[in-house]
Amino acid sequence: MAAPLSDGERRKQISVRGIAGLGDVAEVRKSFNRHLHFTLVKDRNVATPRDYYFALAHTVRDHLVGRWIRTQQHYYERDPKRIYYLSLEFYMGRTLQNTMVNLGLQNACDEAIYQLGLDLEELEEIEEDAGLGNGGLGRLAACFLDSMATLGLAAYGYGIRYEFGIFNQKIVDGWQVEEADDWLRYGNPWEKARPEYTLPVHFYGRVDHTSEGVKWVDTQVVLAMPYDTPVPGYKNNTVNTMRLWSAKAPNDFNLQDFNVGDYIEAVLDRNLAENISRVLYPNDNFFEGKELRLKQEYFVVAATLQDIIRRFKSSKFGCRDPVRTCFETFPDKVAIQLNDTHPALSIPELMRILVDVEKVDWDKAWEITKRTCAYTNHTVLPEALERWPVSMFEKLLPRHLEIIYALNQMHLDRVAALYPGDIDRLRRMSVIEEGDCKRINMAHLCVIGSHVVNGVARIHSDIVKNSVFKDFYDLEPEKFQNKTNGITPRRWLLLCNPGLVDVIAEKIGEDFITDLSQLKKLLDFINNETFIRDVAKVKQENKLKFAAYLEEKYKVKINPSSMFDVQVKRIHEYKRQLLNCLHAITLYNRIRSNSSESFVPRTIMIGGKAAPGYHMAKMIIKLITSIGEVINNDPYVGDRLKVIFLENYRVSLAEKVIPAADLSQQISTAGTEASGTGNMKFMVNGALTIGTMDGANVEMAEEAGEENLFIFGMQVEDVEALDRQGYNARAYYERLPELRQAIDQISSGFFSPQDPGCFRDVVNMLMYHDRFKVFADYEAYIKCQGQVDQLFMDPREWTKKVIRNIACSGKFSSDRTIKEYARDIWGVEPSATKIPPPNLPRD
Repeated sequence: MAAPLSDGERRKQISVRGIAGLGDVAEVRKSFNRHLHFTLVKDRNVATPRDYYFALAHTVRDHLVGRWIRTQQHYYERDPKRIYYLSLEFYMGRTLQNTMVNLGLQNACDEAIYQLGLDLEELEEIEEDAGLGNGGLGRLAACFLDSMATLGLAAYGYGIRYEFGIFNQKIVDGWQVEEADDWLRYGNPWEKARPEYTLPVHFYGRVDHTSEGVKWVDTQVVLAMPYDTPVPGYKNNTVNTMRLWSAKAPNDFNLQDFNVGDYIEAVLDRNLAENISRVLYPNDNFFEGKELRLKQEYFVVAATLQDIIRRFKSSKFGCRDPVRTCFETFPDKVAIQLNDTHPALSIPELMRILVDVEKVDWDKAWEITKRTCAYTNHTVLPEALERWPVSMFEKLLPRHLEIIYALNQMHLDRVAALYPGDIDRLRRMSVIEEGDCKRINMAHLCVIGSHVVNGVARIHSDIVKNSVFKDFYDLEPEKFQNKTNGITPRRWLLLCNPGLVDVIAEKIGEDFITDLSQLKKLLDFINNETFIRDVAKVKQENKLKFAAYLEEKYKVKINPSSMFDVQVKRIHEYKRQLLNCLHAITLYNRIRSNSSESFVPRTIMIGGKAAPGYHMAKMIIKLITSIGEVINNDPYVGDRLKVIFLENYRVSLAEKVIPAADLSQQISTAGTEASGTGNMKFMVNGALTIGTMDGANVEMAEEAGEENLFIFGMQVEDVEALDRQGYNARAYYERLPELRQAIDQISSGFFSPQDPGCFRDVVNMLMYHDRFKVFADYEAYIKCQGQVDQLFMDPREWTKKVIRNIACSGKFSSDRTIKEYARDIWGVEPSATKIPPPNLPRD
């Protein structure tokens, strides 16, 4: 038993989640009852659990409003440089608990809800995830918003308010089935519609070159209506704004035409315009060149840039009359960060506004645009790069096409002057790709139109400089930077792992919540027996809790003393869930043939969504569920091995599984995962990593010491060498008996007795066209997993490694990442100023 805590220690622990003063508790109860009555129009006799969730959400939201208004007033008065983070995805998850954490209201709400005879955790589970993202890129945007608010930056997230987010995944007969995510069905208490700021967005039409300048005419108009969501910083009274645009048809839509005869038809056709914000495209690391997607990309850009310019022109609070008319100072007051190439149209759109509308000289406009925009690259996979057909632009955005041609000409003239006669270099560096179908390379547009280009982990930024954009790097090396990704410790530690936070705070205080580098202080306790025991105890409690959740939710019983071996991420060939499958089969075969040997019991959990059109990814899910079906029902295996597919992996499920994991699998082929951020979440939550030297794994190994991770497999150089030599999967198949056995079992129908040929596509891919070289790393992976087993049998040594990993995870806070963006790209300094709370007079 741990020694009883002193009052001081107990107070320190509790303060992490906010002191529950009697006044606060009474205030929360009063507000809760008022909202139940006046907002929801219910009494306790007829109210449902969902009503109670909404009453609490409105109660907590009330605490944001004063701070929100005051923050925006503060920005208007100080007129700092504004940061605009443009992204087609914001994977926010749930908002209630995060808001309580950042406002220090958790204990007050907990106590008030308890006094009302309700259970806070039960109410939290009712909230729908805001699933407006696919994976890493969208979740990164959400973490960045949290850090920007916590660092007191005048920042805004701009995106699309999709009516339907990432699909809900159901597993039926082992196959993924998609269901629409109707997340707004019951309303969203966290957003505020702002119809008064609705803006027009133009499509189609034609371009007139007149004596007064260029005019884009005869366009179709769609309205963009903003919905604002508050983004609270951690206990600093700052509340920033995420503004998401929703598409509305104008009231004269299709009625101004000559088809007024069919009024009903015209009104029904409003749906066509409003489809723009209907649904998130569910592709991760894959480009699908659909016109609706291009419309979404222009829609968010056009609405946002109008908003940015309106705010730039009016400097006094609440004033909508233009004050600034000169754009010289625009880059000193505005920074636009492009989250991948999806908002790349910001570059030609800003040029269009400056040149055609504001009558700024072309060269001046280009200088302003470049100084304002910066581009973050998120992937090196060629199939993910956006390459839009010129023919689609010609029809949808004719003026932007002209501008892109002109910018490209300027760019190529410069390259030609520096490299006379190097025609191939011109072809490689052009924004326009020639061929049967002429295409616009959006990444090239971003590179020429930005003053900084960054990768998202050191190894990725090196690949960007040395291969993907090598020609551009040779031209302007100073333009290229690295900004290693991070995660917010508020959601990914404080919110999801309060037990671990308590044992850490007991040792080093609670300043690590806003300065994660302070976790280094835990290195002093690496041999402290009570600390080792406390950390192990928290992990065991988290595992028991997750096991109970799985049993309740999915009716699966798992052994909580087994190793929780977890791989959760989008299903993709490059992430190599297949390598994990081969290990599971190998383990199974070893148990079957050496029944007497003692095995380290494992529960292998794999979760993630496959893009609906990605056949191989869907086959991989079917394979995982089929392997589980065989292994989990083999009485010979007992509870030594289980394979579980975690259905519908999403932010709220990540918050449950990550704190319970013992082993984190980060096993992409070296050189394919730009950074990864799940890897960081597992590290800070006390799981050990088995992984390749890819993405941020490289820096994790550098921080914690390579001997404290389970690193295996080819490095980037080895992969390149193998490519030159020619990868021959069959050679590995012939040489490694356990690999051959596993492949033969998959191929013969051992795991699909009902349909023996079920997995022929998978086997065929692995044997004859596997771009990601699964077999080449199989032997090293199996061996490395043996080392994992060895260490797991020594719980004390395992936990010491866990502590060292936690202590060395401080670099991976998104606070550190955002400070680097602020200083090196945006030219602003984070502010420690705490805005006075609403109950105190200003200044």
